[in-house]
Amino acid sequence: MSHFEHISPGSTALPVDLDEAAHRCLVAGFDGATSVPDTLKELIDRGLGGVILFTRNIRDAQQVRRLTDELRAIRPDLLVAIDNEGGGIGHLVSAGAPDVPGSYALGVVDDTALTARCADALAGHLATLGITASYAPVADLQHRPDNPIVRTRSFGADPELAARHLRAWITATEARGIASCAKHFPGHGGTVTDSHHGMAVDPRPYDELHADLEPFRAAVAAGVPMLMSAHVVFPALDPGRPATLSRRILGDLLRHDLGFDGVLVSDALEMKAIAEEYGEAVGARIALAAGADQVIVAVGDLDVTLACRDAVLDALRTGVLAQERVEEAAGRVRRLAARYATPPLVVADWDVEAGLAAARRAVRGRSVPPAVRGAHVVDLFPPPHPALNWGGEDLLTEVRAVDPTATGTSVTGEPADPAELVDGMLRCCGDAPLAVATCDAGLHPWQLRLREALLARRPDAVRVDTGLPEGGALCSYGRGRANLRAVAEVLAGVADG
Repeated sequence: MSHFEHISPGSTALPVDLDEAAHRCLVAGFDGATSVPDTLKELIDRGLGGVILFTRNIRDAQQVRRLTDELRAIRPDLLVAIDNEGGGIGHLVSAGAPDVPGSYALGVVDDTALTARCADALAGHLATLGITASYAPVADLQHRPDNPIVRTRSFGADPELAARHLRAWITATEARGIASCAKHFPGHGGTVTDSHHGMAVDPRPYDELHADLEPFRAAVAAGVPMLMSAHVVFPALDPGRPATLSRRILGDLLRHDLGFDGVLVSDALEMKAIAEEYGEAVGARIALAAGADQVIVAVGDLDVTLACRDAVLDALRTGVLAQERVEEAAGRVRRLAARYATPPLVVADWDVEAGLAAARRAVRGRSVPPAVRGAHVVDLFPPPHPALNWGGEDLLTEVRAVDPTATGTSVTGEPADPAELVDGMLRCCGDAPLAVATCDAGLHPWQLRLREALLARRPDAVRVDTGLPEGGALCSYGRGRANLRAVAEVLAGVADG
């Protein structure tokens, strides 16, 4: 018996329309860039609601369009989605994605028309690729300097600022016929744990959580068609379960209080906050029962998706999961697909300069040091987050693009012999100017130690922050290519790139 005929012992097959409804509630990742796996084809035939693409599925623009066309040839109302926030997080670098800064830099500039132009560029590019759903923008507020996961993905800490930029982003994306998704409800910015790695908790009392809801209220008012839940426990809202699995948070707060009637999608179930505490399959069942309309299983191993699917079907057979709940969820997914599954036939051009213009304004709107042409640039940054992708951007490459006389060293993790490394970097630098860049050094003490060792011997060095600002340095407010190019231009004294 194949996975696709799976029936628990002693049970009977579900009606075809209910089986199809259950499949609508799943979004699956998969391996491969040039063909659709047979297992995925069968899932799509059964009614799979959507697929999520990652870097592993991307080679170039033509290949992506062939892949999305092939997926839709199996079933035209399949949603094809991707995380497309801009900044240093993007899976489409090799497919020619527009370079736009992350949300934090857009918040620093605080020009909603420019944010709309950046969102329009990202959405227009998606439309050319046949991708019609984008799991962006981030609506979380960046509260805590020790938050490990939101940071420059957020528009900032001010709820009103975040709200107006969310409105601009959502409206621009909608105008392209692309579905946007505000995430991670009801907010991931008050945690000190990355839910990719473990269960995150936001311990703040109820009255302190209201500000975090404001960007989501604005997104709902702007007509956002999707929201994504957070794998975060809010003891003030529901002490027992993370938001993704909480009927109080998804039902009472989101559906009733905020009035959201679009598609609520879970963050990926294989993230350890769910996978280690509950297991993906149990998580899928509980999330749907709690009020999610779709659950994402982003791993390429389709056996994990099948296990989640089977758990949902078994729960329907035994009455643990109400048929009405799954039919309601599937109805929302069908309405979403009716609006967004088909890519537009004609895609108007977008402003290819918007992203760099925004990144430049973020850097140049703050204190700018004198140019240091011919500098030795030390770029310290943490290993890229495996779930969020990295396009290979580094500061030295961008500096050398505008100042070929520059030299430099990139360090992406704690060195085995810091003293020897510092000696070597200073030897390479010689009498040239020195620029020392860190990225979220407060989270990564090895960067602090290296920076202090370098500054102790070269107090004239120019300091650069490529993450959140940490005081006194030239700051790019992100590590997207546009962010790094903008800060490189300032270092090199180049006015227009």
